[in-house]
Amino acid sequence: MAAEWSEHCSYKSSKKHLGMLPGDGPLVIREKGYDSGVLDVGGGYVVTAHIESHNHPSAVEPYGGAATGVGGVIRDILSAGTRPIAILDGLRFGDIERDAHARWLFRNAVSGISDYGNCLGIPTVGGEAEFDECYGGYALVDVAAVGFGRRERLVKNRAAAGDAVLLIGGPTGRDGIGGAQFASDQLESQDRSAVQIPDPFIEKLTIEAILEARNGGLIHAMKDLGGGGLSCAISETADALGVGIDVDVSKVHTRERGLPPGDIMVSESQERMLVITPAPKAAKIAEICAKFGVSCSEIGSVRGGGLMRVTDGANIIAEMPAALVANATLLDLPSRKPAYIDTIRQAAMPAPPTDHAKALYRLLGAPNIASKAWVYRQYDHEVGIRTVQRPGQGAAVLRLDNGRYLAVTMDGNPKHCYLDPRQGAAGCFEEACRNVACAGARPAGMLDHLQFGSPRDPGIFWTFLESLGGLADYARELGVPCIGGKVSLYNETAAGPIKPSPVICVLGLADRAPQLGGPAEGDSLVLVGETHDELGGSEYLEYLHHATGGNCPIVRHADSKANMGAVLDIVGAQLAGAAHDCSKGGLAVAVSEMAMAGNIGCKARLGDAPSAGLADDRLLYSETHSRYLLAVSGKNLGRVEAMLNEAGASYGVMGEFGGDSIEFSKGKGAVAGLRVDKARELWAGRLEELVSHG
Repeated sequence: MAAEWSEHCSYKSSKKHLGMLPGDGPLVIREKGYDSGVLDVGGGYVVTAHIESHNHPSAVEPYGGAATGVGGVIRDILSAGTRPIAILDGLRFGDIERDAHARWLFRNAVSGISDYGNCLGIPTVGGEAEFDECYGGYALVDVAAVGFGRRERLVKNRAAAGDAVLLIGGPTGRDGIGGAQFASDQLESQDRSAVQIPDPFIEKLTIEAILEARNGGLIHAMKDLGGGGLSCAISETADALGVGIDVDVSKVHTRERGLPPGDIMVSESQERMLVITPAPKAAKIAEICAKFGVSCSEIGSVRGGGLMRVTDGANIIAEMPAALVANATLLDLPSRKPAYIDTIRQAAMPAPPTDHAKALYRLLGAPNIASKAWVYRQYDHEVGIRTVQRPGQGAAVLRLDNGRYLAVTMDGNPKHCYLDPRQGAAGCFEEACRNVACAGARPAGMLDHLQFGSPRDPGIFWTFLESLGGLADYARELGVPCIGGKVSLYNETAAGPIKPSPVICVLGLADRAPQLGGPAEGDSLVLVGETHDELGGSEYLEYLHHATGGNCPIVRHADSKANMGAVLDIVGAQLAGAAHDCSKGGLAVAVSEMAMAGNIGCKARLGDAPSAGLADDRLLYSETHSRYLLAVSGKNLGRVEAMLNEAGASYGVMGEFGGDSIEFSKGKGAVAGLRVDKARELWAGRLEELVSHG
């Protein structure tokens, strides 16, 4: 029970509050026992999605920890009966400019994700990498996976007395023992025994064997073995299906002889699936597994009565109600607004730079803004031939068999969430929606991963509740359901807790592939959305000035809906040559990134950007939400303006593309000027330069 009642498995501190997230929608499919969210995408097809983390293991052994994080979330997709088709990863580490250990963690986590995903033949199509001192000596490794399949082939998760219980996949060993408890406490030791050992080749074979058994109608219920191992998989399955299950640990195929029964039950060895099938069909599943060279053990049977019984041959090891094991007593923890919140909001803002060009060059080379091509070049993001829009272009876009397109992205911003957890979390959600909208896809569902320090600290628990509230408010306003998620607590080291770090994954649907390229000579630069005085939590403030405080960007729901709706219509009508959201680094960085992507200059007039007369530094670097940049040709400009006016969206035609420099002006005066080639060289090479330092 210790594994099942751990924070990692039971959500005992958070579960009673998660209900505030809206989970229903016209596309959402609910079935008992699913570990992944399911969306009906039309034509008899479904998309599944799930998100997980492997933070503690990745901080101890980054290669294996990150790799097994990929394997675990892939099996969550498989457990619904769908084929995994894409992976996204969100990575957070310490200050890689000054911290060699952070660079080591980063390099090895990327290698683990790359090797595992590439061996499986599943493309890693998106994600993000971010660096902050609060993660020093630690790592956040979030992995989301997407699956696809026919609706009629979804596993329905049912069981009847007499059904056989099978364990399929890799052998059970000593690796990962105590992993759930390890991930449910502060990281105070380098416990490598709690880190699982990855084997992507067994995972690949297991996927194919499971899908063939699914195609044959042989699987009645299925669950992957993740946190807590066999003990959690058995108890949760029995509880969800309202049955009892008998398990004989002596029948489990193991990596070594003499493994104690307790270790067999709580081992978190990877690449294992629990399958329930009518007894007469068990032999056929074993035959399929043998064809693929995958081990299959019949380890027990389903019984009535709701009891979970564990035996070792004829000896009864444990017998208790599955409902008791699977449902920890929920906690009602106190929360209190931390004192720092009000203090940092009143922090004085630094004087603006005397040389905005120099400041912008420095920002383009900041680790959080510089190109992440060094990361995604290591991933095979086109295997499977579904990838239409690749990493580095905002949301990834995948081709579906029903003629539609799926856009997926992952976003987070701990700097904003530290200043204002409610608005910061909502802003992460809104940013993910903006990226999906820039690909011409309408948001259809979201996954959240809520990562915080110890819930026993009332101040930290307050930030968790505020973040949850911000997500719930925006989800209801936009009508985008939460189809799944994860809570990871106790993300602390001896140096203290991490910043509130929710990560949001949004899935959007489109009826046509995005026809976006890059800006062309003579295109107009159109800024959709008003800029506000919101430097708080900006990369400009924190990276250039090492200052924390100020006004955190606020999600204005009416502006968000109006601007997003207009951009969706414009991109959908193929009236924009390029679309880009404004996020980290603000307007200055967004314009520069758009110009660098097209290898073309841009002349931007700050006076034509919608704002309430802001100073240059506020206009350039505030990270106000709900803003988009569009490159629009002369022949389409009138129609685009009419559509923006009809939607009630604030906008300004603030420049033109052309030449070989990025120039910002105000009135008749120059504010900043950068050469495109010089800016691109710095932006494109900075991350690789840092990680090569050892």
